[in-house]
Amino acid sequence: MRRGFRRVPLPRTLRAQLTTGMVVLLAVACLAVGITTVLALEGFLVRRLDQQLTASDGRFAASLEHEARPDADNMPDTRGQSEGTFGARLLNGSIDAAAVVTDEADADVRLTTADRQTLEHLPVDGDAHSRRLSALGAYRLTAVRGDDGDVLVTGLPLHSVEETVHRLEGVEAAVFAAALVVTGILGALWVRVSLRPLRRVTSTAVNVAERPLASGQVAMPEPVPAGDPRTEVGQVATAVNRMLGHVGDALDRRQASEERLRHFAADASHELRTPVANIRGHAELALRTTSPVPAEVRRALDRIQSESERMSRLVDDLLLLARIDAGHALSRSRVDLTRLVLDATDDARAAGPDHRWRLDLPEESVTAEGDEHRLHQAVGNLLANARTHTPAGTEVTVRLTAGDSRVRLTVTDDGPGIGEDLLPEVFGRFVRADHGRSRTTGSTGLGLAIVHAVVTAHGGTVDVESRPGRTVFTMTLPTPPGDAPRTPG
Repeated sequence: MRRGFRRVPLPRTLRAQLTTGMVVLLAVACLAVGITTVLALEGFLVRRLDQQLTASDGRFAASLEHEARPDADNMPDTRGQSEGTFGARLLNGSIDAAAVVTDEADADVRLTTADRQTLEHLPVDGDAHSRRLSALGAYRLTAVRGDDGDVLVTGLPLHSVEETVHRLEGVEAAVFAAALVVTGILGALWVRVSLRPLRRVTSTAVNVAERPLASGQVAMPEPVPAGDPRTEVGQVATAVNRMLGHVGDALDRRQASEERLRHFAADASHELRTPVANIRGHAELALRTTSPVPAEVRRALDRIQSESERMSRLVDDLLLLARIDAGHALSRSRVDLTRLVLDATDDARAAGPDHRWRLDLPEESVTAEGDEHRLHQAVGNLLANARTHTPAGTEVTVRLTAGDSRVRLTVTDDGPGIGEDLLPEVFGRFVRADHGRSRTTGSTGLGLAIVHAVVTAHGGTVDVESRPGRTVFTMTLPTPPGDAPRTPG
C-alpha cells in the first residue's frame, strides 16, 4: 500500500469537465507549438553558426601554427573573425596553443584538464560539434588536419543562440499562459451559456424527484423548453418531456383508480352496515326466544351473531379508512392525552387481565389538538395489538412524554417480536401477524392501518422497532400552538 499518495481531484460537474478538458487540450497544443518553434529556431541558428564556422575556413586556428619558416598562411590573423572565435592547435594529440578573439585581438586561454580532454577527443572530420568548455562556455567546434600533420580546432560561441532561444521560451511562456487564462475564463462562460438548457432539464428532474409520487394527486412540473432537436441537449429535453408526459398520465390513471377504489370501499361499507345490523338483530332476537331450540341451531345462531359483530367492526374500519383517504376533515379540539392514555390502558387491562400493564406518565398533563375519538381509537388499537399478539404474562409499558413541540407516545412489550419480513408492511391493510405473534379470533388486520391513517391525518408519525423480547410502537403528534410541554426530570 502506498503512503503519502494523494489522488488528484477530478472535476465533477460537466461544466468543469468541459472547461478543464478545453484548457488541457489548449495547453498541450501550446506546449507542442512551443517545443516545435524552439527546436526549429535553435536548429536554424545553429546551422547559421555552422555556416559562419565553415566560412571562416579555420584561418584563426591556422594562424596559431609556428613553423620554422612562417608564411602568409601561418601568420596570426584575427581579421574578419567575430568576437569569441576560438582556435586551438593540437600537436601529437595534445594542446599546443589555444586562443580566443576578444576586441579584434587574440588572447591566450587557460584550459582546464577537462577542456583539454574535450578538445583532444573531438572528431577530426571537419563537421561542427557542440561542446561546453568550462573556461568559455558552450561552443560549436570543428577539427581539421593542418599542413604539418597537426590538428586545428576552430569554434564559435553558442551564447547568442542560447540567449535568443531562452528569450523565445520566455515570450512563449508568457503568451501561452495569458492565452490559457483567457481561454479558461471565456470557455467557462461559453460552456455555462451552452449548458443553460441542460440545467433547466436538471432542475425539472430534481423537482420531479422531490415530489411524493407514492400516493395522492401529484402535480407534474411544466415541460422543459425543448430547444433545437438537432442538438444533444435538445434531444435530452424532448426525451424528458415525453417521459414526464408518460409519468403524468400514469399518475393520473393511478389516482383515478384509487379514487374509484375509495368510493367503492366507502359505498360498500355504507351499504353493508344496514344488512349486517339486521343480521345481528335477528340473531339476537332468535337467541332470546323462550321456545325450545335445538343445540345445533343455538350454536349456529351464536356463530352468526359473533361473525356479524366481527363484520360490523370490519365495515366500520373500512368506512373510517375510506373517509380519511377521501380527506374528510377530523374534528379539532384540545385533547387531554394523559386522561386518554389512562382510559385506554384501563380498557386494555380489563380486556387483557393476564398481561402486566405499566404506565409511565409525566406529572403535568399533556395535551394535543385533534379528534379525541379517533385518537382514543388509535391508542386503543396499539394496546389491543400488544394484547392480542403477545402471550399471557407479557409486560406492556405505555409511556407518554412531551418536548420540542412534539408529543411522543410509546407502547413497549417484551413479547416474541415481529418477523423481519412482516416489519416493513406492519401498517398495511389486512396485514396479519406471522406465527411469531399469534392472533386471537376477531382481528380484522386493519388496526395498525387505522393507527397510521389517524396519526398521519393529525400531522404526526408512527413507527415500529422490533426484535425478539422487545417491540416498540412510537406515535408522535404535534403540540397545539402556544403550548410548551415538558417532561419533568
